[in-house]
Amino acid sequence: MTPERISQIFSEMSANFARLPQMGPQVVSAAELISTRLRAGGKVFFCGNGGSAADAQHLAAELVGRFLLERAPLSAWALTVNTSALTAIGNDYSYDDVFSRQLRGLGRPGDVLVGISTSGNSRNIIRAIEAAREMDIVVIGMTGETGGDMAALCDVSLKVPSASTPRIQEMHIAIGHLICELVEADCA
Repeated sequence: MTPERISQIFSEMSANFARLPQMGPQVVSAAELISTRLRAGGKVFFCGNGGSAADAQHLAAELVGRFLLERAPLSAWALTVNTSALTAIGNDYSYDDVFSRQLRGLGRPGDVLVGISTSGNSRNIIRAIEAAREMDIVVIGMTGETGGDMAALCDVSLKVPSASTPRIQEMHIAIGHLICELVEADCA
């Protein structure tokens, strides 16, 4: 890869991050929903596929452990980590059900689901969102710029301004970190 191409990629990244402040009101809304539900005894569930699964685990860990402040652990779960449940549900039902079935078993009214999908069209994420809606679980979606099919199903839709999967994922973790910082400050 040439130095010019590397410079171009860094320029693309910088341009994407420069557009994130326009999402401030939605990020604050997402953080407030999570904080309110956590303070009331609710839990936060995260789900995603591939790199978004890694983001789900990362963000759940920031809340259960700590982000910046010493505080009590917050109740956060990544629905991506129980390989026995994922493979059993995928085998016995469908991969489309791997998150919704777990949510139906673990979730309760008053919880929060954060669905992460760069396209906004991941069928298993949409199924989890549909289950959450039926269960009175608040839904926050993290997607790319179009929002895909998820956008209309979420209470808060965080549509990052990009159509490029790697750029979307970079912005998702930045937004996720900001949400963790806001939630932590509010719940500490």
